[in-house]
Amino acid sequence: MKVITSHNNADFDSLSSMVAAKKLYPDAILAFPGSQEKTLREFLIHSTLYIFDIEKTKRINYDAIDTLILVDTRQKRRIGEFAKVVEAGKAKIHIYDHHPSTSDDIKGDVEFIRHAGATVSILVSIIKERNLTISPEEATVIMLGIYEETGSFLFPSTTIEDFAAASFLLSKGANVNIVSDMLVKELTPEQVFLLNDLISNASIYNINGIDIVITEGSTEEYVGDLAVVVHKFRDMENINVVFALFRMEDRVYMIGRSRITEVDAGYILSLFGGGGHKEAASSTVKDMTIIEAKDKLIRLLKYNITPPWKAKDIMFFPVKSIDAECPIAEAKSIMVKYNINALPVVSNEKVVGVITKQIVEKAAFHKLENIPVREYMSTESSTVKPEDSIEKVKEFLIGNNQRFLPVTREGKLVGAITRTDLLRILEDEITKAVLGKLEFHDMYKKRKSVKKLMEERLDRGTLKKLIEIGNLADKMGYHAYLVGGFVRDLLLRNENYDIDIVIEGDGIIFAEKMSEIFRVKVRPHKEFATAKVIYPDGFKIDIATARLEYYKAPAALPTVEHSSLKLDLHRRDFTINTLAIALNKNTFGQLIDFFGAQRDIKERAIRVLHSLSFVEDPTRVFRAIRFEYRFDFHIGKHTLNLIKNAIKMNFLSKIRGKRIWTELTLTLMEDSPEKILKRLQELDLLRFIYPTLAFDKEKERLFINMHNVLKWYELLYSGKPCDRIQFYILGLVDHVKEEDVLEFCRKTETTESFKERLVENAKHIGETMLKLAIGLQMMKKSEIYKQLEPLSLEAKLFIMSKTRSEEIKKSISNYITYKDSYKPLLTGIDLKHMHIKEGPVYKEILDHLKEAKIDLNLKTKDDEAGFIKDYITKHGIIIEENHSSETADRGAE
Repeated sequence: MKVITSHNNADFDSLSSMVAAKKLYPDAILAFPGSQEKTLREFLIHSTLYIFDIEKTKRINYDAIDTLILVDTRQKRRIGEFAKVVEAGKAKIHIYDHHPSTSDDIKGDVEFIRHAGATVSILVSIIKERNLTISPEEATVIMLGIYEETGSFLFPSTTIEDFAAASFLLSKGANVNIVSDMLVKELTPEQVFLLNDLISNASIYNINGIDIVITEGSTEEYVGDLAVVVHKFRDMENINVVFALFRMEDRVYMIGRSRITEVDAGYILSLFGGGGHKEAASSTVKDMTIIEAKDKLIRLLKYNITPPWKAKDIMFFPVKSIDAECPIAEAKSIMVKYNINALPVVSNEKVVGVITKQIVEKAAFHKLENIPVREYMSTESSTVKPEDSIEKVKEFLIGNNQRFLPVTREGKLVGAITRTDLLRILEDEITKAVLGKLEFHDMYKKRKSVKKLMEERLDRGTLKKLIEIGNLADKMGYHAYLVGGFVRDLLLRNENYDIDIVIEGDGIIFAEKMSEIFRVKVRPHKEFATAKVIYPDGFKIDIATARLEYYKAPAALPTVEHSSLKLDLHRRDFTINTLAIALNKNTFGQLIDFFGAQRDIKERAIRVLHSLSFVEDPTRVFRAIRFEYRFDFHIGKHTLNLIKNAIKMNFLSKIRGKRIWTELTLTLMEDSPEKILKRLQELDLLRFIYPTLAFDKEKERLFINMHNVLKWYELLYSGKPCDRIQFYILGLVDHVKEEDVLEFCRKTETTESFKERLVENAKHIGETMLKLAIGLQMMKKSEIYKQLEPLSLEAKLFIMSKTRSEEIKKSISNYITYKDSYKPLLTGIDLKHMHIKEGPVYKEILDHLKEAKIDLNLKTKDDEAGFIKDYITKHGIIIEENHSSETADRGAE
């Protein structure tokens, strides 16, 4: 039995080659070894052209195969169960392939292997040589493989043999129109990833009454044929209008497709410097983040799309109204008479408010029928103009929960719109949404819940506090959200209990309410609309009002205004810090991502939200680099370009010393500050901390040693903390002149005490290292310890890090390890009991006792008492009368 097969995940070249091979082996069976690509699978299901039977592999008796014909492959791992036939060694193997050689190649008994754009071209050449007949249908199917594999003859791998094969097939009746209709361009793995991004990130925006899908993809490397990806996405979901934004390298690529006359894709993208025609267009954008490009796109769409409906098209008129001075009773009478639920209130022919049936009935219940309508009307009701879009009408009636919407021209009432009017007009669209678009809409707008993750990662006490905060927000009519680094670290599975809550409402009032209910302490900061809440167990939570910050000048502190959650998150430094988690009961655990933070966390990328981020706050440059190494992320190309621009424009020189010091100390508190400092040196950022600071190879070696020494110390002596900042600053200013150290402290506005300790430590380190380097070999152990004793812990650890002498390292290590055990057991009281006359001699004896304890390894009180007895005898120290004979015994008690 002869079998013709190809590779797993077969494509059109595989199918075409199998069909062509069937002409050479007419008695062979066709069988795929496994799956086929989607487009081929659909072709086999739907095409009426293909007239050959494909045998299922489960029906094949592999032992009966005497000839195995492999086309478009010769790799054993790609032919599925047919590999067993090769391994058995009984069947003859015939191979037709155009792929380069690999270590997994099968050796064939008959081989036709040569460079061609498509394997089927090789087979067509043989068919032509043998003068075999083929039908127009067969020629068309075979042509499919050539077109697909050569990219319609555009790929550089295309050869003369491919053109010759196509020419021959055309002469046999191949239908190129059918090939064009049938052939669907397959996506590369990179394109598939981008397609997945488009599906995951798509959102429907109803702009001026038209549903527009805006989506985005992201990759650091360039991927071609983006239009193919967008076409695939559009066709998969049958979308009328789609704009796709791709962040690649340091640019944003935009592609627009429109099937409706209301949206001119070519004109919209021409506003970005691109072009095309109404149905299809593209643009490439530089010096703009994907978030900024998206925001600009939405603004341009709102401005340039003509709405199909306007307020004047759906409003009713004339409208019953009431004068502001009329009594409540008259309003009630009109409502009952005309069966209406709301009345616009006018004064001097201008709309000044709206009064509803509920308010009128309550006022009547409280015997207020004679009070003027103006006293109880709502003055916060919105109005629209006749030319306003249906989208604006929806915003007020649905988004703002307003039941009755007056339509005015220059303040005068010309009509009104109710929710019923709106729903009646939108009936067709609503039906479509429910029956046709609901699945699509839900798929894209559904927000991810991290409730289970919170339950897994947080202790019960913390989770209970968050649930209580959400419930309190419900009672107060507020929205409460977890935001910032806590949410980021939750997704990264990093421990973080630095909890920030944003309140859509008044954060300080909310915190004060927490104080009443939960008996917590509150420290308000009214200037920033924030408060720190401290629980009885010491647990702290920061509460903030959703706010907008803007900067009056580069590097200035921000000015704060109240805002929404989205605007609050938009002011943050990097996209990965813009996530929020809803805490209100009905939405508890819902993850909110306005700016693609999940994507950037997945891609492990640090990206800013807008191009002026480092201009407004240059300290974000230092933060970006800290995050890069803390999370093992990378800085996105556009963000890195913005950092370099901020350096070039010298914006960091405007940062105040105190803020520089804060960023430096935060850097030194990171787990591996040497990596961050090296990156700062590479980007020429150290000069903004202090002009003479440098981080060369020698300094890098020093900091690596410091890192290792500090890890050693913290592992063994966790109860005696080292001042990391003092320790690492000693490394940073090593070899820096004292006057420069003092200027460094002044510029960074360090405290006076820190400056004094730093200068003193630097001085003692130099002196001690010199003495140890010269005389260590000649020093007793006690003399070495006497040199080390005055030094601070940070200075000792620094010397361990800096010295290349293993003896010095060992001496310091021994000192740190055993110093407490070298304190004498006997004290001045014991000397008194030994009847040694009091005076300066006590210090002399105890100093020598300590040296002896170190050098002679004295362990017990008896050992120490024996040494003192010998010492006072040798040095003629006076003992009080009648007590000399008891000295040793009393001292050893």
